[in-house]
Amino acid sequence: IPPNARIEKLAGGFEWAEGPVWDRKAKALLFSDVPRNVVFQWKEGVGTTDHIFPSGYTSAAVRVGEPGSNGLAFDRSGRLVLCQHGDRRVALWEGGDSFTPLVEYWKFRRLNSPNDLDFHSNGDLYFTDPPYGLEGKNSDPKKELMFNGVFLLRRDAQLVLLIRDLTFPNGIALSPDEKTLYVAVSDPARPVIMAYDVKEDGTAENGRVFFNAAPLAPGRKGLPDGLKVDQAGNVFATGPGGVLVIAPEGKHLGTINTEHATANCGWGDDGSSLYITADYYLCRVKTTTRGKGF
Repeated sequence: IPPNARIEKLAGGFEWAEGPVWDRKAKALLFSDVPRNVVFQWKEGVGTTDHIFPSGYTSAAVRVGEPGSNGLAFDRSGRLVLCQHGDRRVALWEGGDSFTPLVEYWKFRRLNSPNDLDFHSNGDLYFTDPPYGLEGKNSDPKKELMFNGVFLLRRDAQLVLLIRDLTFPNGIALSPDEKTLYVAVSDPARPVIMAYDVKEDGTAENGRVFFNAAPLAPGRKGLPDGLKVDQAGNVFATGPGGVLVIAPEGKHLGTINTEHATANCGWGDDGSSLYITADYYLCRVKTTTRGKGF
């Protein structure tokens, strides 16, 4: 982070901003407001406009909680893919209010509420499936899976359960060399970021704690949530205090202190701008690095 860097507040008034992703074609940022069931677009010189509504819950039945989209990502063809809490699926946006489901079930049981996602360069998709989109969370009677999993959706549409022993898997990202998979666990009792080795077939093994955020939690808002990786392999992970910057070997280099519970972050512009969704704010900070994929 440059010594003179400052956190810019770009927009505010959201209920819970999430899932920032850079739209290269539009030169704009897309992000979710999960409770409001909207994907917003923010563009330099224009500001914030509605982009997709409904974004994650398309039923007419009234419900509460966090029904909207959460994590957003673009596939290799430049198409927007959304984790849809309310519809309990990962879906491809076809424009307007039209979506094509990519995955909804594991062994004939409905997913909980897909939360965050990351694409492998070969087109495979990794995503987490905690209960946050269910109105009753883990105790919701509509919950069909007895665990909160991490999944791999292969290019041929085969769904593989990778991890089932994490309490609240949340943010997810691959390292630049795609040999390590990071998963944030947003559990107040065990706020950690896990790391797994990615095997040749895309599955994960050798799970270990990459970073324990518990010592940072007292007096600071937030838990491990969304995370992204820069070109050098540093992990920019939301957690207690804001965005934690963690070296590839797990050393905490510092915190971008937002003073708010911070949901997620994502690279944009030329790849050196880090956009941050911090509670009801959309923020941005310049860095001296670039995000993976830029």
